[in-house]
Amino acid sequence: MKLMSRLLGAAAFAALSSTALPAFADGGTLVIASSQVPRHLNGAVQSGIATAVPSTQIFASPIRYDENWEPQPYLAKSWETSEDGLTVTLNLVDNATFHDGEPITSEDVAYSILTTKENHPFKSMFAPVESIDTPDAHTVVINLSNPHPALLLALSPALAPVLPKHVFDDGQDIKSHPMNSKPVGSGPFMLEEFKAGEAIVLKKNPNFFLDGRPKLDEIIVRIIKDPSALLIAMENGEADMYPFMAGSQEIRRLEKADHLGVTAEGYAAVGPLNWLAFNTASPKLSDVRVRQAIAYAVDRDFITKALHRGVSTPQRGPIIESSPFFDESIPAYDADLDKAKALMAEAGFADGMELTIDFIPGPKEQQQSIAEYMKSQLKKIGIAVTVRAAPDFPTWAGRVGGHDFELTMDIVFNWGDPVIGVHRTYLSDNIRQGVIWSNTQQYANAKVDELLNAAAIESDPAKRKELYAEFQQIVANDLPVYWINALPYHTAYDKKLMNVPTGIWGTMHPMDMVSWGE
Repeated sequence: MKLMSRLLGAAAFAALSSTALPAFADGGTLVIASSQVPRHLNGAVQSGIATAVPSTQIFASPIRYDENWEPQPYLAKSWETSEDGLTVTLNLVDNATFHDGEPITSEDVAYSILTTKENHPFKSMFAPVESIDTPDAHTVVINLSNPHPALLLALSPALAPVLPKHVFDDGQDIKSHPMNSKPVGSGPFMLEEFKAGEAIVLKKNPNFFLDGRPKLDEIIVRIIKDPSALLIAMENGEADMYPFMAGSQEIRRLEKADHLGVTAEGYAAVGPLNWLAFNTASPKLSDVRVRQAIAYAVDRDFITKALHRGVSTPQRGPIIESSPFFDESIPAYDADLDKAKALMAEAGFADGMELTIDFIPGPKEQQQSIAEYMKSQLKKIGIAVTVRAAPDFPTWAGRVGGHDFELTMDIVFNWGDPVIGVHRTYLSDNIRQGVIWSNTQQYANAKVDELLNAAAIESDPAKRKELYAEFQQIVANDLPVYWINALPYHTAYDKKLMNVPTGIWGTMHPMDMVSWGE
């Protein structure tokens, strides 16, 4: 069936469901509205929401997580960690097959982890993986150079899709492999059509290895770039779910639609932070007192309450405040213009300075609006700010990745565990020219390196929390970044939907239990 008829069918289904005539739990189509445009659908070599939402439906992974951050069986029915923490053994189910009918073996899992380690942007995820043994078709033995407390989380769907080795391991470059846009996985849904920039059509996998799942017949990710058209589609029932909604006007508007529910649940592991980054190598910003003065000049509460209409929450540090590793005693830098002016004078800039601030093109409310607010606030302490727009994301990324900036607004995710999403910003060995979302601040502190490297191999959660608490206190003083707010991600959904994905990965989790009710 062609894409257009699928979309028409979905709209017809939505209209039908609104009459409440049928009562069923299985079957039907879910239309997800999205403004995100994926380049391809292979989450092993591409991070980000746009790829992860469809990728986690197409590919299964060794482990999945419940809403309480507890690992649950998926392709691995069980797992054991050795006493020294240097070996993790996965015991795979024996009834899982890829969409082309080929059985999943330990060779596929080993190939996928090593491929992800080699090609995924998050180098720390599998950095301690030294080798993988496959003693039989259903046993995977992961050998580590050091204990890796984030390993199980890294094996979950959003980060570790299991690829079919017989499809991808053919000598072609995995990052540009043609099957990235026609993937064969083992997840609850199979790719039927990928129309770049328009829609992704996924149909039910009839041979999914978990009995009775998935519940839906079909998922359509409908890409709608026009924000107004997207909201109208949700209001009119032409789309059933809108995840990763971050605009305050959007959230408030869809909250008023009687047939829709709106929730902020489902983003605990994402940890999306909005911040102002400093180029600490800049002669103007190398003095910590200047960075602290800028922090004191900004009113975080004004941003979250006025600019964001109260839908976003303040963020005081590098670890999302909902994480168990967040240190609540971290300095807040509450707005204080007198203190800010005094710090500028101490640093030798009593007569002021000029600075340029960049921002990511796209989410204006989280980026450009705050940059413009910064301009007005910093003028009060003698800093003349030029707001530098970029025509597109690659231009901004090129400037920041190339260290050609002074201040920049940025959005960076924690990705569940500090090892995966936090370390990359602050480790001095991750200062990599040309790589966006590395340590582009060029921040270096030997004690921070020591603490993060210790936390990366510490298996005791209490001791890890202590290490991260000390780390947070140091970077809160050094301020390579001024953290502003957590993005107010919300999901709008048709109230007839059951089991809306509100776990730690939200829609970046297999939606095999989502169904339509009455």
